[in-house]
Amino acid sequence: MTWFERSQPLLILLSVLLGLGLALMDDIAAVAGYLITPLLMGMLYAAFLPIPLRHLSKAFGNYRVTVASLAMNFVWTPLLAWALGALFLRDAPDLRVGLLMLMVTPCTDWYLVFTGIAKGNVGLATALLPLNFVFQIVLLPVYLAIFAQSLVTLDLWVLAGKIVTVLFILLALAALSRYSMNWLKGPTWLHEKLPQVAIAQLLCLNLAIVAIFATQGKALLQRPELLLLLLLPIGSFFVINFVLAQWLGKRLQLAYPEVVCLTCTALARNSPVALAVAAAAFGDRPLIALTLVISPLLELLIMVLVAQLLLRFRPGSPTAGRVER
Repeated sequence: MTWFERSQPLLILLSVLLGLGLALMDDIAAVAGYLITPLLMGMLYAAFLPIPLRHLSKAFGNYRVTVASLAMNFVWTPLLAWALGALFLRDAPDLRVGLLMLMVTPCTDWYLVFTGIAKGNVGLATALLPLNFVFQIVLLPVYLAIFAQSLVTLDLWVLAGKIVTVLFILLALAALSRYSMNWLKGPTWLHEKLPQVAIAQLLCLNLAIVAIFATQGKALLQRPELLLLLLLPIGSFFVINFVLAQWLGKRLQLAYPEVVCLTCTALARNSPVALAVAAAAFGDRPLIALTLVISPLLELLIMVLVAQLLLRFRPGSPTAGRVER
């Protein structure tokens, strides 16, 4: 993990504060709205560029972890997100939709880092990455149709068009670029440039956050208590899914590296993808997008703590025996 990636919680917080400051300047706030979609599309292109979809079949080599991961991410977690929203955000429909979009999009990058830190099976986690990526893109509109239509006005045809524009076209462009780079520069060239690609992705994300808060900051400043409501459902999600992953690991008799892989893919979320869709499909409901900005402030810190906690469970660690007793 580079310094830029390690500093994301701080950089995101600074981006939020800068955006809120710019929101007080009407001329800048008006211009910032036009920058959100281009910046998010640049971020997604950089995120999609290194994803090797050709490795999809490798995930099925370990069917127990693969099935458990898919069940947690795409069957259990949407139901959990709906329940947490109904419990904690009953009177805040926009926050419920944002929470749902956040929870149903598993991470496709950072969780590899934390799997490695906790001495998990990084190869298996890498094989799961494209599988999680494809499923979340295909199922996101399905989840919105099932769980969100009663909360916000939702035109499914418009939503489908936005998702095709924001996700599938960029995915195709990234795949074409990756193929062209491999042909022109060789198969290792793009891999060597991945640190720069990651920096470009995170830079676009932070600039997009500045633009979002500059455009919609006044709405947030008028009702700041709404975002505080997100702490309980987001925190509950991490606790519940961590405990569930450990329980599944024991029931399925998974080795420690496999449990780490399952835990990390069940916890880390892909807020940039959900944020891009929210900005495109729900531009008139700013709190949905603002909800998706809050998660990275918490997620990286929580995932660092999760990695250290998993290491305590590792066989042979000084605390493993005490934890099991």
